Amino acid sequence: MDELELLKKDWQTNANQENQHISSEAIYPMMQKKSSSIVKTLFYISVAELVFWIILNSYPYFASEAYRAELTSMYGGNNNVFLAITLFSHAIILVFVYLLYKAHKSISVTDNAKKLMEGILKTRKVIKYYVIYNLVVAFLSMSFGLYHSVYNNPEISQQFEKFSDKQMFIATLVMIIFTALFILIIWVFYRLIYGILLKRLNRNYKELKKLEV
Repeated sequence: MDELELLKKDWQTNANQENQHISSEAIYPMMQKKSSSIVKTLFYISVAELVFWIILNSYPYFASEAYRAELTSMYGGNNNVFLAITLFSHAIILVFVYLLYKAHKSISVTDNAKKLMEGILKTRKVIKYYVIYNLVVAFLSMSFGLYHSVYNNPEISQQFEKFSDKQMFIATLVMIIFTALFILIIWVFYRLIYGILLKRLNRNYKELKKLEV
């Protein structure tokens, strides 16, 4: 059991009001430090994710002519559309990174329990919207990719034209299931990466509420 847990246990069991006040004053800086550390970790993870997506999107484009040709076909010969979409998506992630950075700075310097709780709530909200945004983008990208493959790829579209109604139904069902599994995997990834840290941050928030009582 670390020092913070011992102080919290003492604060909860101490019946003397003066000692309880002293214990709460000792707990707060540690709670602040832990919360700031968690938000800082979230910030580093989001930066790493931004770098990962930049590399993932950029490397195939410059390294593979076949990939560039596929993009040209997908966006009707206008690669500027792909560039604009890529820059926009990276800009959105960059905004979330900046918001997390601001949250970390705010939490690390505040000496007020109420402001610290507000910082924690803002951080949770930023992560929530960040995950939702990425899930929506993943769904739209997957749907658009499948649509392009079915209707704009000559080999695949010709194959689909030969399908009976039953085969078309099965193929559509398979694509829906594949898309759902893809989104589920991404959701599980975010649940594992961000969920654990958010649980710790939420635990700190609940402890701070107790201190405020």
